[in-house]
Amino acid sequence: MVTIRLARGGRKERPFYHIVVTDSRKPRDGRYIECLGFYNPIATGKEISLKIVEDKVSYWISQGAQPSEQVQSLLKKAKKEANKPQAIAA
Repeated sequence: MVTIRLARGGRKERPFYHIVVTDSRKPRDGRYIECLGFYNPIATGKEISLKIVEDKVSYWISQGAQPSEQVQSLLKKAKKEANKPQAIAA
């Protein structure tokens, strides 16, 4: 089965995750089919904490890929941020 899940990167105590499409039998940080974005849980200031390519995610879900629970919550968070009105800089 094909899954959409997080692959951990970064150094010790500084996690950084790639959102990837992979075969469920592969190890967590092993080879993957395609990278769909990233998640930085310790982003501060103006750093980007979450970036997801929505088109690719919807394509893989339409092909039968199953997102993990954590990825599902990140997708909801990304949609909520996308619908939030942006402040106009004057």
